[in-house]
Amino acid sequence: MKKLTLLFISLVCINAPLYAGQMHQGHGGNARANAANAGGPSDCIKAHINDFTPAHLATVKPGAEFSFTVVNIASTEQVAVTVKRQPVEVVGEFIDPFFLFKGKLPDNLVNTYARIDVVVNAKFTHCESEDGWLLKIAD
Repeated sequence: MKKLTLLFISLVCINAPLYAGQMHQGHGGNARANAANAGGPSDCIKAHINDFTPAHLATVKPGAEFSFTVVNIASTEQVAVTVKRQPVEVVGEFIDPFFLFKGKLPDNLVNTYARIDVVVNAKFTHCESEDGWLLKIAD
């Protein structure tokens, strides 16, 4: 019984690193491989979307103004905004260290709830950021 247990343990110990290497292959866990791919997806710094105004679940009038800030972007063209799946134009201004974005709710949204969705596009898909908040629109 002892020999069988020792055999089992030795097989597990020998094969575990091989199995782990196969399972993690290509995930970028190797520091040298990541350094060799400098400028690639491992260098991602996600944008942060903050300071939503008016506040989440606030009641506003149709066509009301809204604003938010974004940190860690290169230009205003990276930001896209929709309200109830309708694209909304926003204007961005750099105020060191962030961009301040301002827009208006569509006038046709009346007596409803609407989510303002903000998407920050990035060079790499896994670096994109998105966030948003919900407002109540009433007359």
